[in-house]
Amino acid sequence: MSQIISITALSSISPLGNDPKTIWENYQHPKTCFSEQFLDHQNTCVAALDAASQQEVLALQQTDIKYKSLDKSVLYAMVVARKAIAQAGWEKGGSFGINIGSSRGATDLFEKHFQEYLTTGKAQTLASPTTTLGNISSWVAHDLQSTGPEISHSITCSTALHALLNGVAWLRAGMANQFLVGGSEAPLTDFTIAQMRALKIYTQNKEEYPNRALDLDKKLNTLVLGEGAAVCCLEVGQKENALAFIEGIGYATEILEHNISISAEAICFQKSMAMALQNTPLSEVDAIVMHAPGTIKGDLTEYRAIEKIFGKQLPLLTTNKWKIGHTFGASGILSVEMAILMLQHQQFIGVPFLSDSHPFRVLNSERVVKKVLVNAVGFGGNAVSVLLSL
Repeated sequence: MSQIISITALSSISPLGNDPKTIWENYQHPKTCFSEQFLDHQNTCVAALDAASQQEVLALQQTDIKYKSLDKSVLYAMVVARKAIAQAGWEKGGSFGINIGSSRGATDLFEKHFQEYLTTGKAQTLASPTTTLGNISSWVAHDLQSTGPEISHSITCSTALHALLNGVAWLRAGMANQFLVGGSEAPLTDFTIAQMRALKIYTQNKEEYPNRALDLDKKLNTLVLGEGAAVCCLEVGQKENALAFIEGIGYATEILEHNISISAEAICFQKSMAMALQNTPLSEVDAIVMHAPGTIKGDLTEYRAIEKIFGKQLPLLTTNKWKIGHTFGASGILSVEMAILMLQHQQFIGVPFLSDSHPFRVLNSERVVKKVLVNAVGFGGNAVSVLLSL
């Protein structure tokens, strides 16, 4: 990287909560954030927003009559965007860029509008403008009264980290001085759950830990869906108020072997990690927050890619999917949040259910955490790796 990029704020809303203190406290507890909702004609394990966060979304929705017609994915993004710019000291109405993506976009609202059309034969006037993917960044820009560029995109589950890449590129090119980046997802809907079940990847596990992310011995897929949003503020240079610095970025896309698969040794991850670490000795990477969605192949292929890059001297490995599920397009920045919290508190957050003999069974480590690599990948092998440091 030719220029240091500072993360000067990060805000999230997820099953973990919506403020750094609560989120960190929840990470200290081995209990998951899962509950049951009746979706796709049956009781379904999901990770929904906590009650306080839901109330915060409702409060925002009531501030403007226009917000009552917006999808949850848009509202979640607006909640965290307001907090992030306040934390960074950016002015409302400022000239900063916005890139907030989503894998699915206005899923819940689209399903409701379509069901109404099937019932009545008519579409509501606002059905189209409120269900487009660009809806997220444009409404955030409206709410913040910003005048910079606004971008929305979907690169499936690596969407949020691709937004971060875009922000870094704009800043390094001198086309902007500040960029708000992240992802938002509200996928807890009947049809979305049905799609995951059709892929045969959704958990059927009724045990204490329904998602078995990083358990490489599991015999069944254990994906659980979660909802939430997270954004961070990016600025050029080594800012005094930085939460962390972006030292390296990497990305790669594989040639498709299957609609949803990546190769057995995740070539895309090998390339993205190698690019992100090209100026960093491997021994300096203390931990990796893996994508690890809890599927058999997804977890194993990423682990094999890490082995290919690091050999026998692996960093500490972890993920947050066992606790908050897979939040699709928002997951990458929620993983960045986890990494930053580990850097700030100098405490590694491990996976609690692994056996004592498991190589990943590290709940608390005395290793000083100075650099953390964060991975994300989407359907078809769109991988991103970001190296963070304090």
